[in-house]
Amino acid sequence: MIGRTLGPAARRLGADPQGIETTEVTDLSPAWQDALEAYERHLRAERGLSEHTVRAYTGDLAQLAAHAEALAIRDPAGLHLRALRSFLASQQVRGRSRSTLSRRAAAVRRFTAWMARTGRCDDDAGALLVNPRRHRELPAVLRQDEARALLDAAAAGAGDDAVGARDVAVLELLYATGIRVGELCGLDIDDVDQSRRVVRVIGKGDKERSVPFGVPAGRALDRWLAVRGTLAVDGSGPALFLGRRGARVDPRTVRRMVHTRLEDVEGAPDLGPHGLRHTAATHLLEGGADLRSVQELLGHASLATTQLYTHVSSERLRQAYTQAHPRA
Repeated sequence: MIGRTLGPAARRLGADPQGIETTEVTDLSPAWQDALEAYERHLRAERGLSEHTVRAYTGDLAQLAAHAEALAIRDPAGLHLRALRSFLASQQVRGRSRSTLSRRAAAVRRFTAWMARTGRCDDDAGALLVNPRRHRELPAVLRQDEARALLDAAAAGAGDDAVGARDVAVLELLYATGIRVGELCGLDIDDVDQSRRVVRVIGKGDKERSVPFGVPAGRALDRWLAVRGTLAVDGSGPALFLGRRGARVDPRTVRRMVHTRLEDVEGAPDLGPHGLRHTAATHLLEGGADLRSVQELLGHASLATTQLYTHVSSERLRQAYTQAHPRA
């Protein structure tokens, strides 16, 4: 709960493996403690947000609370627009990226709206808070030959090793489906339908979707499942992918593995699992898939998110033209 892990003398503890800063805040007023704990319960129970998203929001609001306490606002009901703008300005001075500022502004607006809706304050102080304009950089992706080299190198180095077979299956499935690393690590054996070559995925907001995969990924999964028992222990349960000690594989392990495997591909960008997700989406669109289908496969709530990959494809085409055409 926030009261035990967050809560002012906010001090940064660094970043978690997914890049979200974690903050420990001490000596919050009872009013702030009560509001933040109640809001965290709301995020978990009523909105059903993922642990990652809850941690991001509560971390942002812990920093807001610390800033408000420094301004002598001991009760969140006393928040006003100037204080909120002051908080975002302090974040900008500390060099936070536009995407981080945008997320924190959104977290603040949702918190103040919830405060007003639940009768904890008279007015919604964040209603007029302007969202910083977010500059979206095009994600780095692998070329098709680089993706093929990655998978071939992983398969060649796997041998009879169970961990090697697992790594090949993980890479093949990430590239074949474009699922998120958290979705992959949450898979159970019965989520995979080999006869139809479909995997059932639980995505953001506990939304379920079915994602197809191809023959190479199916073969890699067969090879992994044939040796999975060598890593399984009594507590392994139904987890599809296991770590060396038999527990469900951790996202950090998968990230580390992807970075390491990509070192074997000369000239390839240094990507993690999310880079393979970007790569899968880009290659689907380059191969002629329509935008709506890619949106459904990736589990994007908004088509605007998926449209980013059309810009990636256009930029790659422009680079190829510039490099190849004599009068570019």
